[in-house]
Amino acid sequence: MSESSLSLVDTLNAAFASATLPNRLRALRKAVDGRIVFTTSFGIEDQAITHALAESEVDFEVVTLDTGRLFPETYELWQRTEEQYALRIKAFYPDAHAVEALIADQGINGFYYGLDMRKACCEVRKVEPLARALSGAQVWVTGLRGDQNAHRSNLGFVEWDAERGLLKANPLFDFSRDDVVAYTKANHAPVNALHEKGFVSIGCAPCTRAIKPGEPERAGRWWWESEDKKECGLHVSTEGRVSRVKEAAE
Repeated sequence: MSESSLSLVDTLNAAFASATLPNRLRALRKAVDGRIVFTTSFGIEDQAITHALAESEVDFEVVTLDTGRLFPETYELWQRTEEQYALRIKAFYPDAHAVEALIADQGINGFYYGLDMRKACCEVRKVEPLARALSGAQVWVTGLRGDQNAHRSNLGFVEWDAERGLLKANPLFDFSRDDVVAYTKANHAPVNALHEKGFVSIGCAPCTRAIKPGEPERAGRWWWESEDKKECGLHVSTEGRVSRVKEAAE
């Protein structure tokens, strides 16, 4: 990581701390030349950012990873979001040959039978398409919140993603879920109908369920696995770390 990149990270972290969500996005756009890519999965956090993007009128690219296994409600929200904000959201799809090989090897729902099989599915359907989506980008904007689980609490507002060689901005890092819900309601941002049915964190249909009272937010993701580090690989380094703050300092 260069000294200029480190200085930019520090500058943006200071600017983000007291700024509103739209102003955080404006500060990011003002500070960085080149492509800024926001990846949305149409969860409530991403809907808050999408609304803030429309309000701030900054030229971020908005993309999504269509795994082919999303809920019907997610596709319906995708359409509503584009219509409400006069926005075209670019989709990145898994490589067809890779999907064919994956299913030939493990079956249509092989991810239920082993962690390695589930990670292989996420690799094909999410991680590789993300690499294409971020190719040539200077900044990746996410909807991560620091309180979603213990592993994400180490993230910063803005950090250096050493693996991908770009800045990673998490403008909702200091938001609670209640903050996000309040923001979307106050601004009439469209949200996934599944949230009203107990689905808090929404991903692929076969890998997501509603949570029970008292369960943590991400208990509904890959619920058949151990609670330890349940991530799909999008926000994890090759060493298995969710945070890349230490990597930036090395």
